Amino acid sequence: MVLEAGVSWPILIGAAVIDSINPCAFGVLIFLLAYLTKTFKDPKRMLIHGLTYIFAVFLTYLAAGLILLPIIRQLTGFSTWAYWIIAGIIIIAGLLELKDLIWYGKGFSLAIRPSDAERIKMYVKRISTKLSTAFSLGVFVALVELPCTGAVYLAVLTLMSFSGVSLDHITMLVLYNIIFVLPLIVILVTMYRGVGDKKMHAWREKHKKLMRAATGLLLIGMGIWMIWFTL
Repeated sequence: MVLEAGVSWPILIGAAVIDSINPCAFGVLIFLLAYLTKTFKDPKRMLIHGLTYIFAVFLTYLAAGLILLPIIRQLTGFSTWAYWIIAGIIIIAGLLELKDLIWYGKGFSLAIRPSDAERIKMYVKRISTKLSTAFSLGVFVALVELPCTGAVYLAVLTLMSFSGVSLDHITMLVLYNIIFVLPLIVILVTMYRGVGDKKMHAWREKHKKLMRAATGLLLIGMGIWMIWFTL
């Protein structure tokens, strides 16, 4: 069967917006900025390090998309079953997000592994005046966050894969990842202007369930829609 599924600009932008409001990404950045504020004292230095960290996250996610897109293209082009398996993984990821609305932390969850969370804390405390350390941390965090933030990205890449790899898709991935890091920039600017990390953590905790609900519903909807095009 020839698959006709694809991704449009409205779908891409909507998915990127929902993916960007991810409590995992917020939590790490707030922790990092709190440490930088206490360590450097100078808000401008915190701002520069924060922007470097966010830029590294952007580049890592963009690179991951550019690498994975042709691989997924080969898998889905080879077999409809591969496409269904990916769609099934996306639906399961959505159900896990909804599960955490009621039973957060119980059973398997889409979250940063505890061991990786401890390593992030250790690396944050090793941040020096060199911007390379903030950049390296951004790359590492982007990679270990993938179980927590990567399901929506996987769905978008899979939908893209059916029309091959083109310049339009590269442009789409750039836009997707700009949108993905925009809330991180908002948090950075907010803390730069003097809002404390405790208030930011409280805001994150207050809206965490809503963020997970939006992501879970999006993933389930995208997974079902992907399967619908093959029936």
